[in-house]
Amino acid sequence: MLLLSLTTCLTSAQTEVAPRLDVPYVPTPQPVVDKMLQLANVGRNDVLYDLGCGDGRIVITAAKAHGTRGMGIDIDPARINEAVQNAKRAGVSGRVAFKQGDLFEADFSPATVVTLYLLPDINRKLRPQLWRQLKVGTRVVSHDFDMGDEWPPEKTEKVGNATLYYWTITEQHKKATS
Repeated sequence: MLLLSLTTCLTSAQTEVAPRLDVPYVPTPQPVVDKMLQLANVGRNDVLYDLGCGDGRIVITAAKAHGTRGMGIDIDPARINEAVQNAKRAGVSGRVAFKQGDLFEADFSPATVVTLYLLPDINRKLRPQLWRQLKVGTRVVSHDFDMGDEWPPEKTEKVGNATLYYWTITEQHKKATS
C-alpha cells in the first residue's frame, strides 16, 4: 500500500512538472537545417536563436558549420537536456546555450537570425513579439509554416516535402508594434 501511494505521488508530481507542449517535437531533417541556414545567409558574426529548439540541431549546426553563436529555447526540459548533451558531443558548448522557457515570455532581442519549426497559430501569435523585439535587418526562417497574410514571406524554398519561409525585420514592422 505504501509503495502504491509513493508511486501515485511520484506520478502526480511528474505530471505537474511536465510542461504543456503547444507543439509536438518533430526533428527537422538535416538537409532542411542546412537549407534554413543557407537561406538566412548565416555567418560567423551572427547570433542565431532557435525558438522551439528541440534537440538543438539547428543551433549546433550553425555553430559547427558557420562559426555562429546561438541560443536554443524550448519549453520541454528533456529536449533542453538532450540539446546540451548534443552540443557537448559536437564540441560547440562554448558557442551555444540552451534555455528552458516559454517562448512568449522569452527575450530573443540579441538575435540576428531566428529559426523556428512551430505551428501556424503559434507563429502568428509570436509575430508581434518578433516585430517588437528584433532589430531591423534580423532574418527569420520558418520550417513548413508561414506567419499569416499580414506578413507574407520574402522568399519560399522547397527542400523535399518541406517548405521554408524567409522574412527580414523592417522599420515598418517596428512601427506596427509601437
